[in-house]
Amino acid sequence: MKVKFQDPGFSFQLLRLLGNASSRQADVGEALATANRIVDGDFESWAREWSRTAARLEAAADDCLAKGHKVSASDTYFRATNYYRAADFYLHGHSDDPRILELSGKSARCFDLALRNGEMPYERTLVPYEGTTLPGIFYPAGRERARTLVVHTGFDGTIDGLFPWARAATRRGWHCFTFEGPGQGQVIRRQGLPFRPDWEKVVGPAIDHLVARPEVDADRLALLGISMGGYLAPRAAAFEHRLKACVANGGVMSFMGPRLPKGVPHDKLVEFVKGDPDRFDAMMNARTDKSAEARWGLENGMYTFQAKTPAEFVRKALEYDLTPVASQIRCPTLIVDVESENSFPGEARKLYDALTCPKTWLYFTEEEGAGDHCQTGSPSLGQQRIMDWLDETVR
Repeated sequence: MKVKFQDPGFSFQLLRLLGNASSRQADVGEALATANRIVDGDFESWAREWSRTAARLEAAADDCLAKGHKVSASDTYFRATNYYRAADFYLHGHSDDPRILELSGKSARCFDLALRNGEMPYERTLVPYEGTTLPGIFYPAGRERARTLVVHTGFDGTIDGLFPWARAATRRGWHCFTFEGPGQGQVIRRQGLPFRPDWEKVVGPAIDHLVARPEVDADRLALLGISMGGYLAPRAAAFEHRLKACVANGGVMSFMGPRLPKGVPHDKLVEFVKGDPDRFDAMMNARTDKSAEARWGLENGMYTFQAKTPAEFVRKALEYDLTPVASQIRCPTLIVDVESENSFPGEARKLYDALTCPKTWLYFTEEEGAGDHCQTGSPSLGQQRIMDWLDETVR
């Protein structure tokens, strides 16, 4: 779905922001007004204009709060949070750019104030993890012992972007726990921990942390992974058998699968990347010169995987492949796909076909406005169908 911009990445990110209006994390008019000031495909222009809108709203929210208008403050802080996140999005080509910490810090401040002054109960928690901690938020559906949905994001998401899932879950009587793992949000920006392929080592501690809570029913836990989380969550489920259901939105068999040159065997690509990294780097850099979307993918990949070169990033990314472990998943699993999947085309079907556990296929189309990656632009529809499946699967 093209919205405003010709550059597919800019168009998709604007659609993502517009979709957030359903959870009061954006307003259509102010998002489009901001987009009208942005030069198509220009990373600096994108960062400048979203920062400008976010700063205006943050000041307005501060004023609302000072005057005692808590509801107005909360709503406005939510939108400022999202626009600061957007401003940071294309800045990862230089990991030492001070704006990364500045903008993500402002986004985190606004999100904290939005929650504090909002109507949803929540508790910030820290998950013990390999000598440090991971940030999490527990959203209770009430005081009773109940089903719990664990949600994490993927390649570029942050914990505030998971708030709509917490709202969708708690309204249906589920407790919800959202968290950021290595490579994500503040964990990569402030703790410097990159992605890791063995995601069960991340989800396991999160579940250990959760089941110690008296209101969490340890026999009714589900895991939802979004975007690249469609690799991470099934990977965790292959080893973490305390889960009673897993959702991959959308499914990812192999992170590099859609990016491999057609007709080039996996082992030949590995041989090329390892044997002639300088030539490979030159090829990758030439590709990014022609495509803003390719440039962002490479820059964010190198940033979140902590790779110094394109070749190092690809070597690390090749480890993210569920082929050896997909058959080990035991719990009922929902694989989600969309008609115009642009990030991991074809991967959902590969994963679904490889599963031997009870499995369900869920497909979204362009006609219903949900054909883009992760139902971007139509989050309410995605939440409805996915949460209904969870309700029917985890009793």
